[in-house]
Amino acid sequence: MHILVTNDDGILAPGIKALAEALRPLGEVEVVAPDTGQSGAGHAVTFLTPLICERISLRGEFFGWSVAGSPADCVKLGVRELCRRRPDLVVSGINAGANRGVDVIYSGTVAAAVEAAFIGIPSLAISLASRGGFDFERAGQWARRIVGRALELGIAPGTVLNVNLPPLDRGEPQGVRVVRQSTAPWTDVYDRREDPRGRSYFWLADSGERDASREPDTDLGALRAGFVTITPLQYDLTEYRRLRWLERHWNEEGAP
Repeated sequence: MHILVTNDDGILAPGIKALAEALRPLGEVEVVAPDTGQSGAGHAVTFLTPLICERISLRGEFFGWSVAGSPADCVKLGVRELCRRRPDLVVSGINAGANRGVDVIYSGTVAAAVEAAFIGIPSLAISLASRGGFDFERAGQWARRIVGRALELGIAPGTVLNVNLPPLDRGEPQGVRVVRQSTAPWTDVYDRREDPRGRSYFWLADSGERDASREPDTDLGALRAGFVTITPLQYDLTEYRRLRWLERHWNEEGAP
């Protein structure tokens, strides 16, 4: 088993180090990750500038490749250029903060996993929620259990599993739930300020709280209740019911 580990917090983030170490008992691990934090980068890819890659060592030993690009860039380069052979699995994380609900649209952590699925490699994105501190060592133990179980079940090419761990600083999770993605929207709050020249600028200050009580069967509700959540994602964004409706009605009555 050859595993490519990546993230969006950067190659020196503690979460990726904990993940790489935790997964080594499952197979050969290679690390390719952004040189700086890419939180919120979504599925950006780099077209207009070169992707500079550097070998990174920790405590005198080679750890992995840093890439001056996005998480999706890292997976593309890792699979096609930097890894010694094609990975059997890609695992992205451990992200410092949850990626549940509509977060997956913005998340570089999830985007890296989705990029692997595009290429035909099964993948998992793993994120850790927090109430003030991140226990990445314990999160890595959970990651190994979840990845190991996915491998036992025979995770298929093109599969993306989005995994969220509840805060681990107050005890063990309540269990594991396979749940759907919440679609509850954020309520964004911007802090409006003025620069020394009197020009207005805005800083995203808070995305507010989403009501999890109405969606206990989603990643948002189950994570809030203290469960590890697993949500299979698809990258085909076609809305098939609306597609069929449009096919039937678009050209009625001579419409263009």
